[in-house]
Amino acid sequence: MEQNHLAKNLSALRRAAGMSQEKAAEAVGVTRQALSKWETGETTPDVLHSDKLAELYGVSLDDLLHYEQHAGTVPPPRGKHVFGVAQLGERGQIVIPKRAREIFGLERGSTLVVLGDTNPGTAGIALVPAQFFTNLLDLAAQAQRAEEEPGEEAAEV
Repeated sequence: MEQNHLAKNLSALRRAAGMSQEKAAEAVGVTRQALSKWETGETTPDVLHSDKLAELYGVSLDDLLHYEQHAGTVPPPRGKHVFGVAQLGERGQIVIPKRAREIFGLERGSTLVVLGDTNPGTAGIALVPAQFFTNLLDLAAQAQRAEEEPGEEAAEV
């Protein structure tokens, strides 16, 4: 089953990148025939070639191997995630998918800031951990204190 994901992902990622089998094979140092066998699931690339393919297509090795395609999707770029769908409840609540909670260390009581963009073409909502803004404020306060306090050179004058 995992090999099936790998074969489908290799083929879909190459096509999404607009690459021929020849170009992709050349980029990872194999023959077109070897790449073709990987894409059909006839054989499987070794770990070093899998890593080169993940790098070539800009995806994580985990997604290259395990991403399950839905409706023609391809694995997301490295560091980007598609966690699934969340439905808005009667009182506006959503359930954040378990994998997202695990990756971001979210637990019951975690505080998130809800950001929004209403511009046509980019409209959307983002959830950002409140700690991100707390850290920014701490850095700004440190920078301001550093500007206000005289340096060692100024004290000697």
